[in-house]
Amino acid sequence: MREYAMGSETEQEEAERQMEIEQRMQNLCWTVSGDYSLRLKLDTKAFARSKYAALYDAVKQGAFAKYFSKEELGMYLVKKLYFGAQEQELLQLSQLCVDCAVIRRISGERSGVEELRKKAFLDLLDQDFHRMASSFLGQVKISLMKEAVYGQESMTARVRQVVDRLLSLRQAADTREVLACLDELYNQLVDRHFEEKYGGLEAVLAVTMEDLKEFNWKDFLEEELYEEDLDRYLDQLTQAATAMQSREPEEQKRRAGARVILVDEEAAAKMYSYIELNYGRSYLDEREQRRRNALLCRGAHADCQLYFTDGILENMVRKNYQSEYARRAKEINLRIYGNHFRVARRNIEQLSDSLRRSLQARSEREVMSMDYGAIVPGRLWKVGRSSDTRLFQKEIRKNSSDFAVYVLIDASGSQRSRQSLVAIQGYMLSEALSNVGIPHMVAGFCSFWDYTVMRRFRDYEEGRDANRRIFEFHASSNNRDGLAIRTAAWSLSQREEENKILIVLSDGRPNDQIVNRPNSRNPQSYCGEYAVRDTAQEVRKVRSQGISVLGVFAGEEQDVQAERRIFGKDFAYIRNIMNFSHVVGLYLQKQLDETG
Repeated sequence: MREYAMGSETEQEEAERQMEIEQRMQNLCWTVSGDYSLRLKLDTKAFARSKYAALYDAVKQGAFAKYFSKEELGMYLVKKLYFGAQEQELLQLSQLCVDCAVIRRISGERSGVEELRKKAFLDLLDQDFHRMASSFLGQVKISLMKEAVYGQESMTARVRQVVDRLLSLRQAADTREVLACLDELYNQLVDRHFEEKYGGLEAVLAVTMEDLKEFNWKDFLEEELYEEDLDRYLDQLTQAATAMQSREPEEQKRRAGARVILVDEEAAAKMYSYIELNYGRSYLDEREQRRRNALLCRGAHADCQLYFTDGILENMVRKNYQSEYARRAKEINLRIYGNHFRVARRNIEQLSDSLRRSLQARSEREVMSMDYGAIVPGRLWKVGRSSDTRLFQKEIRKNSSDFAVYVLIDASGSQRSRQSLVAIQGYMLSEALSNVGIPHMVAGFCSFWDYTVMRRFRDYEEGRDANRRIFEFHASSNNRDGLAIRTAAWSLSQREEENKILIVLSDGRPNDQIVNRPNSRNPQSYCGEYAVRDTAQEVRKVRSQGISVLGVFAGEEQDVQAERRIFGKDFAYIRNIMNFSHVVGLYLQKQLDETG
């Protein structure tokens, strides 16, 4: 009882401390802005990492609200994202623009802000230097902060040019000037083709509220809440755009835990039509869908359903904003593939050659001495003189192509930051398998509400032309890995080939929401330890059926251990796309050789 009481007191103290921090940040923001009705979204958890950075972010949020328009900035951001802009890079640039736009004005009114800014920058340089230094935008941020702390800083000519453009915002007269700079830098540094395809700032600002409200913002939300999506996303973006201190990856993961969504019968009845509208019509008839659900949705997945589709671009119900999003994702994937074309082609050639050599070795004729077969005259002397009865020889030739492969790709929202590289990996693997004539299927999976969507990119017997559909891959929603792996294994089990291989490209983070339908059993939330354990058990079951399983990991280093627990020794960590053919090729060669 004493331990329980002490624990409760500690929790209460922590809650009070968080409230005190939040109140302190709110008061600072309100005081700076002079507007006590200002709606705030403050990150109190950031205070634990750096109190100076958290307090400076509160000052900036208040200052930007005072001198500029948070609403205009937020609307610009969602409109830019509506056209397919990359969220992370856009927010990084927004943070730098906001900082440069407000610092001269607010430090002129409040002398302590300049010192607070320097302390905040010192903390950020100490905590995030190596992460920031790994990208060009991060290098710009480092240079800007170091110059603010230490005075004139040496930097490359390219970085100097960007920093000078940012510093010009100290003279910005209104929000429009800030947006012009932000748009210019994004189009220059992140996506040089954006303006050519969609237009400049005027075209972005011309997007209407009706357009935005039709778009599905749920995949972008930090919290999977299904009301007022656009308003919530606006709040998230505005807060992120005015904060120099980025949320840490681990904190993001904790916030991304599985949710329980309560729905009534009316909402449940609308789910199927929503899935059909946003993921494309199913290629199965209703009867076959019910049969597969009854067969596969059992145990931990008893309250779930499967949905099989060729994607919204292939089987569109009607053109909408999700189809537009999918089209843009395909364009981006193809463009990045073009940037990596030589590396990708070399990987495909190397992987094809290694598979071809293994298949040829399996096809070579092997002559063995036997006690039956074609008689060898030169061995007849052994009759009556030796107990060796192997007077015959037999030619053995194994089937060189008795293989089927299923490539399963995690298409959940956590893959969004590496979406194009994942698509390239799937394409390279499919091209190599096509080159050597191994029948294979490629599919992506994600979960929305209680549906696990199996998006087929190519079927086993399709030709090489079908491989290009893999570039339609785009990441969204959640992922129920255990059910997806079970479904892929079932597909392989229907094949006649003797040898079956399942290759899973994932980030090691199974995570799915729970939809509590009327009369459902409301299973345990599918995230964390529970989800990892279920996925690992499913992999073991699949292997016990004689299907080889390889896990290809391309996620964050913090999730490597979970991926190892799921896939065991047959696990490949792809740190660099250039190593893809070598790592996956070794595994496939091993499978071909061991069954030879």
